This record gives sequence, structure tokens and C-alpha cells, in this order.
Amino acid sequence: MEQFKTYALMTGLTLLFIWFGGMIAGQTGMIIAFIAAAGMNFYAYYYSDQAVLKHYHAHPVDRAHASGLYEIVEKLTQRAGLPMPALYIIPEQQPNAFATGRNYEHAAVAVTEGLLNLMTEEEIEAVIAHELSHIKHYDMLIGTVTATIAGAIAMLAQFGMFFGGGDRDRPNIFVTLALMFIMPLAATIIQMTVSRNREFMADEGAARMTGHPEWLQSALAKLDNYARGITMPEADPQTAHMFIINPFTGKDVSLKQLFSTHPSTEARIEKLEALK
Repeated sequence: MEQFKTYALMTGLTLLFIWFGGMIAGQTGMIIAFIAAAGMNFYAYYYSDQAVLKHYHAHPVDRAHASGLYEIVEKLTQRAGLPMPALYIIPEQQPNAFATGRNYEHAAVAVTEGLLNLMTEEEIEAVIAHELSHIKHYDMLIGTVTATIAGAIAMLAQFGMFFGGGDRDRPNIFVTLALMFIMPLAATIIQMTVSRNREFMADEGAARMTGHPEWLQSALAKLDNYARGITMPEADPQTAHMFIINPFTGKDVSLKQLFSTHPSTEARIEKLEALK
């Protein structure tokens, strides 16, 4: 069911992108948008996981090189009925983590050195459980695709006036201009809504997986606090939604936070309180 929902969302966003291309440049725009969407979805599905791991200089580890981390993940995957994901460590001091990969067999969990150094074992277990919950519900693929399509819509809006199309196909110029402002905002809201809902679901999944909501509450409070004081130089806005805590937390202002892909830490901790 979760995999079906993922593909349905991918299809819906792709059709939205194609429709937008048609509204800007008629049939020509639809064809260009279709080709672009096909290429982006292919890349996002098969290669985005390795691209993001490479971007953050993540290096793979196994039981021999990170026995404590490996044993935590192994225990939780057995409990969740998941295959063992590939494990990576990111050489960053900000405590953070994310999951990536297109399915259970190609999943990966990456944690920063800061997470391993600054968190207790129980807090690390809660964070790993959160990431495994994302894997269980295919959230990493959903997040990648929504971010890709949202970025593509914004790009298409910026260059919309350069696309061709006959007068019969091209909509009213005022409609075109309105869409060029509205569609990127709509795509951002879709991405934001999907990501926020998935974070709440992963928090709940982690609490049930460990049986200790308070572990994740403590971890989230620490992660939020450290993120305000420790920057992540390699952080990229296009992949920020993948992390358990927004790596730009310390740089957020109120308006930017309004459109953040992460719900507030306070709201997440409050929802976890209700699970006790």
C-alpha cells in the first residue's frame, strides 16, 4: 500500500508538471515538460541516493568499523521486519541523520559524527528508529521526488517566457504570468505538507519501534539545540528536508520557518507526549 501511494504521488506530481508546461507553452511545453519529468524521475529513482551521499562525503561503515551503531540498526531492523540498510557516517559535527534509497533493498541510513559523539545510546536508537520508519513507508523516495518536481516547476516558471508554442496553444498572457507565480508556491506547499506529515509519522513509528517516546523527545530537543549552534557547511536547501532536523535551523527566520519542510520541534515533542 505504501509503495502504491508513493508511485501515485510521483505520477500526480509529474502530471502537474506536464500540465504546467502546457499552460505556459501549449503542446510544445507539454512535450518538453514530459521529457524533462521522465528524465528527472528516472534520475531521482535510481541515482539520487548516491548523489546525496556523495554530496555530504558520507563513507560506508560495517560491523567491524562501527560495531555499536551496526548493532543498534541490526536490532531495530529485525524488530521492524526490514532488511539491513547500508550504513554511512558523515564527517560533520552537527548531530543529524537521514535515510535515502528507492526501496527496502537499496536503503541507506547516514548519521553524522556529531550525532554519535553528542547523543546517548538511547537517543541514537530513537533517531535510527525514526530513519527506519521513513524507510518502511518509502518516505525517502517520496521526499526526493517531491523536491525534484518542486524544483523543476520553479525552474520552468523562471524560464516560462522563453518556451515556444503557437498562439492557439498559448493561454492568455495574464494567466501565464499568474501561473508563473502561483505554481512554484503551490509546489513548495505540496513539498512542505508532504514532508511535515511524514516527519510526524516517522516520529510516531520510532516511538512504537523503540517503545520509548521519551528517547526521541530527548533526542529531538538536543538535535534542535545543537543545530542552532553548530552549522553544517555542506548543507544544501534541496536536501535539507531529508534530515531528521533541518540543518539550517540556526539560520531560520520566522518567514522562512513558515515554509520549512520540518514541523517545529515543539510540535513534534508534544505529539510524542500524547503517545506515552
